[in-house]
Amino acid sequence: RLEMRSFGVKVSVIEPGYFKTMITNAENLEKNFLSIWEKLPEETKASYGENYLKAFLVTLRKMQKRCNSNLTLVTDCMEHALTSRFPRTRYSVGWDAKLLYIPLSYLPSALTDVI
Repeated sequence: RLEMRSFGVKVSVIEPGYFKTMITNAENLEKNFLSIWEKLPEETKASYGENYLKAFLVTLRKMQKRCNSNLTLVTDCMEHALTSRFPRTRYSVGWDAKLLYIPLSYLPSALTDVI
């Protein structure tokens, strides 16, 4: 963003939380992860263990349930950034981005690791 300023280009950063898209689709993510897992050397699989794999897949499915399906929140921010005379520098989209990620970004890393 700052690098482009000297060229007269204003950049707005849109930081969405979790939204239901093909990127966050649990079925696709699980399929890709399992495909990568199968290609790993046995030594690496043993280091992580089957419990890691199972816990990761459970977390992936839980994350899918928390995804917001209202993509207009994101596209409205995009529209504002593109059409506004004075667009904002940053747009945080979704309750998780506003209530979790922004406050966490101001905390010390050791504390965010615990949270």
